[in-house]
Amino acid sequence: MDRAAQSDLSLGFTSPHALPRIPIADDSITLQIDSSFRPPSSNPMPPVPLQLLEQRFDGSRALVDKDQDFDDDDDQREEFILLGQPLKLKRSRGSSSMRSPSPCKRFAADPETRRAAVKAWGDQSLSEADPEIHDFMEKEKQRQFRGIELIASENFVCRAVMEALGSHLTNKYSEGIPGARYYTGNQYIDQIEILCQERALQAFGLHHEHWGVNVQPYSCTSANFAVFSGLLLPGERIMGLDSPSGGHMSHGYYTPGGKKVSGASIFFESFPYKVDPRTGYIDYEKLEEKALDYRPKILICGGSSYPRDWDFPRFRYVADKCGAVLMFDMAQISGLVAAKESPNPFDYCDIVTSTTHKSLRGPRGGIIFYRRGLKGKKQSINLNHCESNIQYDFEEKINFSVFPSLQGGPHNNHIAALAIALKQAASPEYKAYMRQVKKNAKALASALISKNCKLVTNGTDNHLMLWDLTPLGLTGKVYEKVCEMCHITVNKVAIFSENGVISPGGVRIGSPAMTSRGCLESDFETMAEFLYRAALIASAAQREQGKSLKSIYHCKDIADLRNQVEAFASQFAMPAFDM
Repeated sequence: MDRAAQSDLSLGFTSPHALPRIPIADDSITLQIDSSFRPPSSNPMPPVPLQLLEQRFDGSRALVDKDQDFDDDDDQREEFILLGQPLKLKRSRGSSSMRSPSPCKRFAADPETRRAAVKAWGDQSLSEADPEIHDFMEKEKQRQFRGIELIASENFVCRAVMEALGSHLTNKYSEGIPGARYYTGNQYIDQIEILCQERALQAFGLHHEHWGVNVQPYSCTSANFAVFSGLLLPGERIMGLDSPSGGHMSHGYYTPGGKKVSGASIFFESFPYKVDPRTGYIDYEKLEEKALDYRPKILICGGSSYPRDWDFPRFRYVADKCGAVLMFDMAQISGLVAAKESPNPFDYCDIVTSTTHKSLRGPRGGIIFYRRGLKGKKQSINLNHCESNIQYDFEEKINFSVFPSLQGGPHNNHIAALAIALKQAASPEYKAYMRQVKKNAKALASALISKNCKLVTNGTDNHLMLWDLTPLGLTGKVYEKVCEMCHITVNKVAIFSENGVISPGGVRIGSPAMTSRGCLESDFETMAEFLYRAALIASAAQREQGKSLKSIYHCKDIADLRNQVEAFASQFAMPAFDM
């Protein structure tokens, strides 16, 4: 009610004079309780929201009209039930609100007026509805356009993917799987998800009799945990590449002090294998030795910062020897796998997970591939030839783990956008794009090596490289901050030094995003020059000021490099920049 016209209403029983008054959420109404009712304590009762009142209408008592005589108290009451106690709404005599319209009359606006009000609220553009968010988004768009994006796990999606992400599909709730939803109205959502699944298998050259796929995970970390929780009991063992060696924390990680960082390590027992600190390559001899001692239920290959190909036959051999399920997290290289620019994990692995937004160039999300049908004979070569009568049992366990165990309704706009990206991933144009991603990465690595920069493993087989900055006396944190001041984005990583000590002195650099903007080998050679200059600036600044670099943003060297970076980057179009 309007506070300017409070009505001094009360809710009460037969003897209101003997009853305590209790404030209600609407302070124009008070609640009086029958003297026969005894609360459990003498403490004052808290305010009671009107939503807790269950109105009980009597046909002989209607809402009081503003012109009605108020001499009879009984005609001024409405009956309610509050927490099982009968109550009555009573208006006091002489209340000024009796001369104002009743709530029903005040809100009984013309239907067309109400429809117009809803439409006006729903049809506002972003700039009209929320200028602050619109302003931040425009600034972010300009940052992306004017800068050089070299974070290996980032990319620029195409217009069609962005249109699907911002579509009406976000309105629909679709808990469950196609054909088995908890809500009706999903006939077209089912068709979209089934098409996405078919395209996922097609993009990676898989047959539905041998492989199934779940496209609902919200991220690859979610996908990995769904696999673990679907196939393992709490406390059972997993084994993956150590995070400082280039692995991902979702495969399990403990800090040197023993703190469990990831959910995989909290709910399951994880134990890492590592790279050889002298070479940066995975030490397969020690991997096999550790796996046979530890006996993990799931052996994981794949990582976030490993610049070389994975030896899948060797992993299959170790998994068979220790009785483990072999899982590959291809989040970083899924685009290369789809384009056949990387060894194929599907010939050797039981389960393959991935993000969908990195080299695959789709929306942000995750995906799980799992073997189905008859199991192949374990021969440490590949599993596509079935020579047994035992069926894989991954499908039901993984699907149930994704929903309802770990997630709610799928993001239908993401699934539609993923279907678009997977269709593109099967095209000749995408394969040409991924070939260029590899060429650009190799050109960038060669240009840095020519400047005596130290790269882990001395190069790359895929789209990323690790630059060891310790010879320059830099940490990755200092270097990435200087790069950011120059509008270049890279990300710091820990690396193993040659004596086996973990060092924070590395950065990870990748080629997909700038390849998506049309850059070629010569352009990446120019970027190598920018990166090297940023390292020299950072090294000099650190010698003069230590690791606090707040005052160097406006120094001439930084400003000059920043201007050159912006002029260079602005030459290249950004997909869907006008959206």
